[in-house]
Amino acid sequence: MRVPYFPLVVLAGVLCLSRSYTLRSSVSWVVSSNDVVEEADLSEEEVAPALLVDGAGLWKQAYPASNVLGDGVESPRELAEPETDNVAQLSSSRLFSYRLEKMQQAGSSSGPPPHQETARTARYIAHNSDWGHLATISTQDKIKGLPFGNIFSVSDGPGDNSTGVVYFYVTPMDNTVSDLRSNPFASLTFSEAEGEFCRQMVYDPEDPRCARLTLTGKMVDVAPEELVFAKEAMFSRHPVMAKWPVGHNWFFMKMELIQVWLQDWVGGISLIPLEDYFKATPF
Repeated sequence: MRVPYFPLVVLAGVLCLSRSYTLRSSVSWVVSSNDVVEEADLSEEEVAPALLVDGAGLWKQAYPASNVLGDGVESPRELAEPETDNVAQLSSSRLFSYRLEKMQQAGSSSGPPPHQETARTARYIAHNSDWGHLATISTQDKIKGLPFGNIFSVSDGPGDNSTGVVYFYVTPMDNTVSDLRSNPFASLTFSEAEGEFCRQMVYDPEDPRCARLTLTGKMVDVAPEELVFAKEAMFSRHPVMAKWPVGHNWFFMKMELIQVWLQDWVGGISLIPLEDYFKATPF
């Protein structure tokens, strides 16, 4: 019986040609070694958050293996295949816009105070929160007289100087500012979920152990003699604000407190006297 040489020759030819192709997402195209280098080079601009540098590592940090995985079970980092040198280099130098050292510095502050120290906990949250949810009574036509919430960047002082007084940098073009001109009273809510503590402890944002602070008071324009400090407080924490368009007529406001409401543990909430709140320190 004759051996069918022709099919073997065709198969060998196909295999030889395939060495010039690479398979990606089920689509093949010709690449050369130079093309691979250029593709790996990507762009000089880093374009994705540093939190994605190591997806398995981030998961492990946010949800510790000892809390989530049973004894003897490999963590996501151990289960993941090791990266090649090329992929590791891409991950560390090409794809991420936030520097790791800055992330580490930002997260280097000490943890929250013991929950029994309610006034100090309130000051800790107010000082370490870069933004909060401000609720006003709306003046918008369709929801006039109803609650309206909005997110604002805030600061109670530079990183090393907490006052307990929350400052805002706002524009008259904002609906919330229009509301405040009609009714200056508002509530500002912070959540400890903004930082790393609740994720590290695997607390849901609604878990009472993940502290919530609501400051209620009257929103007023910052007086001229206080503008220098208000500017330092806001721009030191939010430097991009200094470059916001002047045509929007930005100005500084602050909240004159009426009530400090805190839930930082199971068993109910705490209404903290203003005197205790201002006497406490977040450090």
